[in-house]
Amino acid sequence: MAAANPLKTAAPPEGGNTPLPRETGSAKPPALPSLEEQLQQAGLEVLGSCQKMSGRGPELLQHSALLEDFTMKELDTLGDAMLLIRAQPGQVLIAEGDAGDWMLLLLSGTVDVTKTTPAGDDDPDAGDNKSRLGVTTEGAVLGEMSMFDRDVRYATCTAIDAVEAAVLSRAAIGQLIRQHPGVGAKLMVKITQLLAQRLRNTSNRLVRLLQKQ
Repeated sequence: MAAANPLKTAAPPEGGNTPLPRETGSAKPPALPSLEEQLQQAGLEVLGSCQKMSGRGPELLQHSALLEDFTMKELDTLGDAMLLIRAQPGQVLIAEGDAGDWMLLLLSGTVDVTKTTPAGDDDPDAGDNKSRLGVTTEGAVLGEMSMFDRDVRYATCTAIDAVEAAVLSRAAIGQLIRQHPGVGAKLMVKITQLLAQRLRNTSNRLVRLLQKQ
């Protein structure tokens, strides 16, 4: 009896096709930049995690509508989920029209918030106009709307003087809710209140403009 040939290829199953070899080396989609990389690409200085945020004193809680109901311990838990950044005078922190799934909490410094309005149809050669929406200081929150709906930034935020800010991403909020549900729930309630207040303020300004017409 002849010995079996170990190199002989097994026949494919009846009625089937020989399986094709799996492709190797196929191109993978490029990885999206991390939050830290996004901030660095924007020219902002990333100083690491915003640990021990309570060390900035109780004044931060008093000056921030977002943090006013937090304890010092909860403030540190929130800080652990945030990145600390620094911007120099004249540097843009948030650019109108950019995409972004993170928000800023100003820890120090002053920021100018502006909105670009296109030139009117009656003067197409005129350049776009830039209107000031406000000036924000310590404790203010910026960019929370785009963080939630993932739409482009509504306005540009530019540092007037040296600024330090804490950055909180959408992903970090999800992780915070899973690991510290009490802090995460309190944060979501406060952000929702801020958004509701801004909507109310916008509605009131619209009503006043309509009444002047």
